[in-house]
Amino acid sequence: MIDIQSEADNRDVPLQKVGIKGLEYPIKVLDKANKTQTTSAVVELFVNLPQHFKGTHMSRFIEIFHKYHSDLSMRQFLVLLEEIRCRLEAERAFGSIRFPFFVEKSAPVSGQKGMMVYRCTYEGQVTLDGESHFLVSIEVPVTTLCPCSKAISQYGAHNQRGTVVVKIESTGFFWIEDVIALVEGAASCGLYSVLKRADEKHVTETAYENPRFVEDVVREVYLALQGFRSGDCSFRWFSVEAENYESIHNHNAYAYAEFDGRK
Repeated sequence: MIDIQSEADNRDVPLQKVGIKGLEYPIKVLDKANKTQTTSAVVELFVNLPQHFKGTHMSRFIEIFHKYHSDLSMRQFLVLLEEIRCRLEAERAFGSIRFPFFVEKSAPVSGQKGMMVYRCTYEGQVTLDGESHFLVSIEVPVTTLCPCSKAISQYGAHNQRGTVVVKIESTGFFWIEDVIALVEGAASCGLYSVLKRADEKHVTETAYENPRFVEDVVREVYLALQGFRSGDCSFRWFSVEAENYESIHNHNAYAYAEFDGRK
């Protein structure tokens, strides 16, 4: 059959990004407690297209992704991209997968179990000359209690739910669960899906004893990530952003920091 995509193009316009977006697919990722877990990803995969090619073969993205969807560990994601680059004869291949990551979490006093969800993203790029980049983003919901409110009030202090987003470029393997625990430890308190009355008392008092501005959370996570070690893994670049959904203001509070140990 005629292969239109492989025909020559004479318009002399290279395309930096050609591929697929919005592909929803089941995937299997590593899980510290259960070895693996099945979840659902939204996938974007691209290659560059030189000016002399009319188009790329979109079906090959799906064919290759299907081959890897049942084993999408961090290392395997770059292997997937390299196979896409080679099969499509491209100089660069890059893309991302966004997926919910589930962790069973016990309430602090009653021990009641429930599932927490954390939004994660893998982003990667590989090139013809062997250069590669891989980033992991993890979104962690937390509780914060305002230090100023506590200091100026006779009783009580306002608190709010917030979100911390950590983006990491790593030199080795690490568990997503370890980063989640690190972030929750930097906040006033973590969140739970199931709380009995004794648990609610515990988390309320824990937050009161650990007041945190949004700036405090970012700095505490920054320092914890800077000192993180797990086997051969360290974080050579990362960013931390936190947003508090304020309970007594008509705006949100925000802070951001970035570390670059590659220089």
